Amino acid sequence: MIDWAQVDEMRLEMGNGFNEVVTMFLDEVGEVIVRLESGPEPDSLGADLHFLKGAALNLGFSDFAELCERGEKLALENRFAEVDVNGLLICYRASCEVFRAGLNLNAA
Repeated sequence: MIDWAQVDEMRLEMGNGFNEVVTMFLDEVGEVIVRLESGPEPDSLGADLHFLKGAALNLGFSDFAELCERGEKLALENRFAEVDVNGLLICYRASCEVFRAGLNLNAA
């Protein structure tokens, strides 16, 4: 679910700024998640999923990134009804929980 090697690499690269990057990630992604929860717009769905995929890959949310990529491809093919938005939202929430728990363990 989480690519911890990616997380560790980002932590090394960002140093003391890592927590700020995590906060920014969760804030920016959260805005798009809210849009998806309220009903995805076909005109912006592909771009939203592309953004989410990139953000997820940067911070190691590998399963979520994979689902975003699948959804993005479907959206680009105008197959909006086939995009599993609910599955994306569930995966995002689960990824956040695992990520936060892992960060707490790593901090101890």
